[in-house]
Amino acid sequence: QVQLAESGGGLVQAGGSLRLSCAAYIFSINVIGWYRQAPGKQRELVATITNGDSTDYADSVKGRFTISRGNAKNTVYLQMNSLKPEDTAVYYCKVTQLFGRGDIWGQGTQVTVSS
Repeated sequence: QVQLAESGGGLVQAGGSLRLSCAAYIFSINVIGWYRQAPGKQRELVATITNGDSTDYADSVKGRFTISRGNAKNTVYLQMNSLKPEDTAVYYCKVTQLFGRGDIWGQGTQVTVSS
């Protein structure tokens, strides 16, 4: 049973843009976030959006990335502009559920930025 469906990764040149999508087929959503993991590095927060549409960003992506919801509240987008080679990573969507029900991770989508 698919709970999180991610899409939108790919290969882009430095300075280009990509948009990632995360559709969450989960009832009790509190926060949806995007995280990334580059080879040999720990997974890190990229951006989050709460049920009240409050957003938070890693310093490294502020001003370049935007997290937002679609018309369907369970779909979240990550618009990535001015991409840099250091943005290359597998990007994961994560849902933090309400009522202490824990986190659910997506399978990840590869983003590769060439110099």
